Amino acid sequence: MSFNSIAFAMFLPVVFLIYWSIPRKYQWVLLLIASYYFYMSWNAKYVFLILFTTIVSYCCGLFMSGAKSAGHKKVILGCAAGICLGVLFLFKYFNFFSVVFCDAARMFAINLHPVTLNLLLPVGISFYTFQTLSYVIDVYHGRVQPERHFGKYAVFVSFFPQLVAGPIERTDNLLPQIRQEHRFQYEDAVNGLRQMLWGFFKKVVIADTLANYADMVFNDPYSYRGGVLLIAALFFSIQIYCDFSGYSDIAIGTARLFGIRLMTNFTSPYLSASVNEFWRNWHISLSSWFRDYVYIPLGGNRRGAFRRYVNVMITFLLSGLWHGASGTFVFWGGLHGLAQVVENIFGWNKKKKHRVISACIVFVFVTFAWIFFRAGTMQEAAHVIRYMFSGISAPVTYAREALAAVGLDRKECLGIGFSLLVLFGFDFISLKKDPLQEILKFPGVVRWGIYYVTGILLIVYALQNAGANQFVYFQF
Repeated sequence: MSFNSIAFAMFLPVVFLIYWSIPRKYQWVLLLIASYYFYMSWNAKYVFLILFTTIVSYCCGLFMSGAKSAGHKKVILGCAAGICLGVLFLFKYFNFFSVVFCDAARMFAINLHPVTLNLLLPVGISFYTFQTLSYVIDVYHGRVQPERHFGKYAVFVSFFPQLVAGPIERTDNLLPQIRQEHRFQYEDAVNGLRQMLWGFFKKVVIADTLANYADMVFNDPYSYRGGVLLIAALFFSIQIYCDFSGYSDIAIGTARLFGIRLMTNFTSPYLSASVNEFWRNWHISLSSWFRDYVYIPLGGNRRGAFRRYVNVMITFLLSGLWHGASGTFVFWGGLHGLAQVVENIFGWNKKKKHRVISACIVFVFVTFAWIFFRAGTMQEAAHVIRYMFSGISAPVTYAREALAAVGLDRKECLGIGFSLLVLFGFDFISLKKDPLQEILKFPGVVRWGIYYVTGILLIVYALQNAGANQFVYFQF
């Protein structure tokens, strides 16, 4: 059940109305039922995986609270991490590492055939695995007390707005809110709907439109040369931002309908003046997770410059691997890690002048790195990079042929241009103000006009892009 489906449009109002109609002490029960139903709508049998992960992390949290020594706590933590990561490894990484191991063996003249498993990747497994890991690690360090109510802890793991693709919530933010009994707040609900509307605009109007062109090229890159490859790279860069941040906005807005506030996941990342700043603004719940549970435990920046650079590279290589079991994802993560090492060596993060130029350079780099993220293989990525500027010495012909190759006419260019103007205008205003709150300052006629026009655009583009409605991050 995707956010942009008819099923969800029917599911959400029903859950919302029941939630605010039942006694407040049973609100968590409804959220648990709704969350498990939501997850089972993808693949019912995989509900046992999330239940298993929930039981393991819940029990380990309780066992740690009763452990008699630090050594016992460490063993329990190791068991929890080993079991949760083991499940993730089995479904997501087993085949990848089996192939890598056999390829490495052939280098030493040992001929092995990889063993592969025909397993469907459970939706959201990377997200809820990291959420449960953060819980047991926080309990181990005494940052939070173990949750003794299994039902409410199960809601924390499976809360349906953020279950499939985040934000990856922290225990001290989400769990206390699940324990609370919520009273309906009209302002919260309206703000939630407004944020959902903006999220749907980014997903349906921008991301799905650009996906039509980016997918056409990246699904068969060897058939194209020249500016069409550059357009595909640029379009995917915008697509993945609008797709994923759109999902996060819908998730955050949906949670607010139930009186729960999730963490912000994006803050104008494409206006960042350094790669380091980009990662403070992009997928914040994941980047902060790797910072707190990987980078800092490795030593962070406390053990000298060289060790700091090693820690950065390890963190971002793991981040790339988290995104997918493929060398392209690992290389993408390595590029971002290397860029931050270079920035630190040359003091790029300390430079405050020429922010616009710096932001443009960062956007170009991030878009370049996305080529490896989107391409199916390293060879495909190399083809895109090698031929994307073929013919650019005749820029007018280069641009005209590129637009013709992807099938973009003047009307479609104007539509995309306008939507991108709205997107980056919103992000620019977001640097100092909340645009969704600024709308409230408009006269009622103007404000509702914006809502109605946006709604009409969503319907038109949803019908137009009916085949491009899957969220990108569902595959992770």
